This record gives sequence, C-alpha cells and structure tokens, in this order.
Amino acid sequence: MAMNAFPAVKKCASIGREKHTVVADMDGTLLIGRSSFPYFALVAFEVGGVLRLLFLLLASPLAGLLYYFVSESAGIQVLIFVTYVGMKMSDIESVARAVLPKFYSSDLHPESWRVFASCGKRCVLTANPRIMVEAFLKDFLGADMVLGTELGTYRGRATGFVCKPGVLVGKNKADALQKAFGETKPDVGLGDRHTDIPFMAMCKEGYIVPPKPEAKAVTSDKLSKPIIFHDGRLVQKPTPVMALLIILWIPIGFLLAFLRIAAGSLLPMPIVYYAFWVLGVRVTVKGTPPPPVKRSTGKSGVLFICSHRTLLDPVFLSTALGRPIAAVTYSVSRLSEIISPIKTVRLSRDRATDASMIKKLLQEGDLAICPEGTTCREPFLLRFSALFAELTDQLVPVAMVNRMSMFHGTTARGWKGMDPFYFFMNPSPAYEVVFLNKLPPELTCSSGKPSHEVANYIQRLIAATLSYECTSFTRKDKYGALAGNDGTVVEKPKLAANKVMGC
Repeated sequence: MAMNAFPAVKKCASIGREKHTVVADMDGTLLIGRSSFPYFALVAFEVGGVLRLLFLLLASPLAGLLYYFVSESAGIQVLIFVTYVGMKMSDIESVARAVLPKFYSSDLHPESWRVFASCGKRCVLTANPRIMVEAFLKDFLGADMVLGTELGTYRGRATGFVCKPGVLVGKNKADALQKAFGETKPDVGLGDRHTDIPFMAMCKEGYIVPPKPEAKAVTSDKLSKPIIFHDGRLVQKPTPVMALLIILWIPIGFLLAFLRIAAGSLLPMPIVYYAFWVLGVRVTVKGTPPPPVKRSTGKSGVLFICSHRTLLDPVFLSTALGRPIAAVTYSVSRLSEIISPIKTVRLSRDRATDASMIKKLLQEGDLAICPEGTTCREPFLLRFSALFAELTDQLVPVAMVNRMSMFHGTTARGWKGMDPFYFFMNPSPAYEVVFLNKLPPELTCSSGKPSHEVANYIQRLIAATLSYECTSFTRKDKYGALAGNDGTVVEKPKLAANKVMGC
C-alpha cells in the first residue's frame, strides 16, 4: 500500500471522537521534527556529559547512512547504543521525566495534536526507547498506552542493545499493535513515513502527516497540564549544528566564566557592574532603589523581596545597588560559599530560629530574601513564604529577570556548585533588576495585615510587573516533580561565625 493511499491529517475530523481510539507515531507525526537526534543528544549530555555528546555527534553520520541506505532500524540502533550504553536506567528515567518534556512540548504538531487530543483513548507507537518518551506522553499528552523500543539492561544499566523484537519500525510496529489490541481495530492511525504504513493499514482510518518544518508548534496552554518545572542544563534543542557549537564553546565558556566569577568575587562591588559589562554580562537596572540605611540612626535595614531565578539573584541585586547586600539562603553548594562576593546566611527552616536570625541581620543593614524558596525557569512565581512579612515593615519588592542563550544556571538533579559557572558560561548572559516602590505602612503587618496577605500581595505585584502567573506551588512540589524528593537539604557542619553560608 502506497503512502498516497492515505489522506492528509488536515482532512481528519476531530469532532465526535470521544469514544474513538487513536494510534500515532511520534517523530514527524506528533512532533513536527522528523529527527530524534536532539532528544538522544539531550540524554547523552545530561547523563554522560560533553564527551558522550561528542561521541554521539561523531556517530551520527554513520547512523544517517544506515538509516537512509540500509534500514531505519539499523540507524536508530546506532543512536541508541552510543547514547545509552553503560547508563543507569534510573538516570535515563530522571532525564525523561525532568528534561525532555520541555523540549518535546515545544515541537508538538498542531494538526496531529488536534486529532490526537480529540480521541478518548490514545496510544503512541514509536521507534524511540519507551523509557525515553513515556513520561512526556502520559503526563502531558494524556496517552493511555505507549509502545516503544525496549532497552536491554544488566544490573540496572543499559547495555546499549534492544530487546526483541528489536527497534519498533515497520512490521514490528504492526506486530506490537496487534499484540496490544488483538482483533480490535483502532479507529484512527497517524503516521508520516512508509514504515508507518503497516500499522496504519490495521486502523479503520489512516492519515498521513506530511513534512511541514515551518509549522507553528502547539502552545503549552493546550497541553493536558502546563510545564512549570523542568531541569537540564541546555537552553536550546541540541540539533547536530547546535551540539557542535556547544562542544566547541564549553572550553571557551568555562574560561570566560572563571574570569567573570573572579571579577564579581574580587573586585569592589561599586565597579563590578562596569566589569561585567566589559566581560559581556549585561545588567539592566530599572526603578529607584532606596538609599542605604545608616547604622548610626538605629533604624532597621530594608528587606529586599526578590523573585528567584538563580542563586545569583542577590549578587546581581548587589551589583545593581553598587554595594554588597547580605542574603538568607537555603540551597547553595559549598563551592558557591567560597566564591560568593556577599555574605549569605543559612536558613534552618525552623520558624523561630530563622525569624530571630533575620531580625538580627536587619539590625546590621539591608538584607535580601527570595521567599519562593527555590528557582523557577518558566514565567510563574511559586508561593511566597510569609515569614518575612512578620519581621519588618521596610519591604521593597524586586522583580528579577535573566536571559541565558546556551546553558541554564540552575539545577534540581545535578551538582549546584556548577550553577554559577553554567550561568556565566553563556556567551552574553543578562540580568534585569526592577526595583518596585517600598510598601506603604498600611499594606504591611504593622497596620494589622495578616502576613500571608502581605506575602500574596507582593507576589501578585512582582508577577504583574513581569507578566508572570502566580501559583501555589512550593519547593516540595518542584523537587518532587524533578528529582523525586522533597527538596530538603541535609544539615552540614556549620562554618565559622564570620563565614556562615547556605547549603
């Protein structure tokens, strides 16, 4: 049966299919892109590092030759072997859950999704390893069943080979569909290439998804649930060209990051702003910050309430003010302690202890706090802890925005000690610091306002400034979604009193 025997997917009706079953291929069908290389590259880099990404890039020409001139299965097998051999299955699952959904969702085909989402029962048949795609398909596309290639394992690690019947292409897809559905025929089959014809012929209706690389991907609000949390170091999808650029840039970027960090740590704060500009770090300051409080007046310092984008937020706040501002923190590494140009103090998560410590710090001068308790990359603000509102009425909201073109400066799964390096490894990272007006006394707890109302008001104020959306999610929700834990940091031995830092 030829591909032209099937109509294009745009001719498929999507009304009245609530009781229908749809079976769809993934690459080139549900996704606009026909190549799975970027997603293998993401796994290679996130689990195996830059060397594994390099090996995958070097093997990709061989995979392409086999794919187009020998068999689709052979080419995919090369990608699977080079990417996965020796990896812990738990690491692969972690990347599939925390990293890949963001990239998959940005490539969702509008016509295929229209049909897929309209059906009551949804199944995906894919040549990709099932472990790699299942979390995204079930959690964000509402798939009921995912049939994919199964990886061979030994003692919890991938062998690089696949289990029988092999890579799920051509007849193997049809056999898998037959095994899953028996004599029942699915109502709709969606595919994009000739190796999809065997399973599409088994469906009551079959539709071809023609190549359309210029198609505009489905927006995230159309998904079963929004992607608020995601992890991974790479900002852009690592196509072969982008993967090559990343590999070539990393040694240059690391040296540049070292220089930028040294400038921020060693130079006097009033000139750090200008040093950053010389080194390609852009800092934009908006609004009018309050003047520093003189300790001789006996007044309490100002508490800067910052939205949380990276652990560098207090550093760039200090850069914008031209003076070091102490910060209370919870989750930074010991390496970040060493290179920090500002004083940071550990939160204990004991309410009474933290309240006493923050009050003491405010008596010494201005202080910065990020009441979300953890970072969020997307245009959302997490729930603000209300403790800060009870401790002072000198509250200045600060909206923080950053821009990274190559690497993310945050992680939930990896080593946080590399966060500053990855941020400064970007060719031209940028921060925007927006100072909002100090809260009038009648909007603070000193006028009888409950602390949670003050916290929620500041959250809404910052969100409106940034055009972000407020949520009630917390640190526990983020780490549960990305790392499989509640985000609690194990207490470590305390440093000397003159060098107290967060971890």
